[in-house]
Amino acid sequence: MKILINADDFGLTKGITDGILKAHTNGVVQSTTLMMNGNAVEYAISEAKKHSSLQIGIHLVLTWGKPLTNEAAILTDSNGFFKYTKEEKELKAEDLQAIKNEWQAQIEAFLATGLPLHHIDSHHHVHGWEPLKPVIIELANRYHVPVRYTETLQNERDLLLTEQIWLDFYDSGVDDNLFSQLEKLSATSVEVMTHPGFVDRDLHQVSSYTAKREKELELLCSFVLPEWAEKL
Repeated sequence: MKILINADDFGLTKGITDGILKAHTNGVVQSTTLMMNGNAVEYAISEAKKHSSLQIGIHLVLTWGKPLTNEAAILTDSNGFFKYTKEEKELKAEDLQAIKNEWQAQIEAFLATGLPLHHIDSHHHVHGWEPLKPVIIELANRYHVPVRYTETLQNERDLLLTEQIWLDFYDSGVDDNLFSQLEKLSATSVEVMTHPGFVDRDLHQVSSYTAKREKELELLCSFVLPEWAEKL
């Protein structure tokens, strides 16, 4: 089985970014996905260029922070922040166009850093919303990069990063049984979603998922890839 261990939220805060870097240099994390509107995005870009072995994808954002485009009337609330939550919404044609424009801007901002784009995923898995399926397929094809598995995209095998995704290494599922659970899967390739990080004041201001990030970091630095698995 081929395994890709990816860390979400690169660039959201410095503490998260430093935690991801440690989980890569001292642990089993192979890739991460960068939030182009994160509070520590410039720091993350700078650090990514120092760690060429860390594969960098983009964490498309629709549910946190502010957009990069001027689609404020459609995408944001009265304070200029994204108005969407992680709960799927019905979207009109104008919404879809605005989201496509915003996500394309986020990808272009990523490419402007000079970093190679490894793959696409999204904050809160919004790229898996059924109405956004045509948008994410178009962007994946336009930029020639694979996309994180979601049920809505399961039939788009040529576009998928892996055959399956493991989402249970999160919150109450954060324990040392990760690889014993993965071994039971029938997939030939699987992505493991992780969220390592250091807890600091900035993290408490932007995320409700805090202390478990340090637990994830501890475990990810203690794991060793088993003999039956290989890195993707």
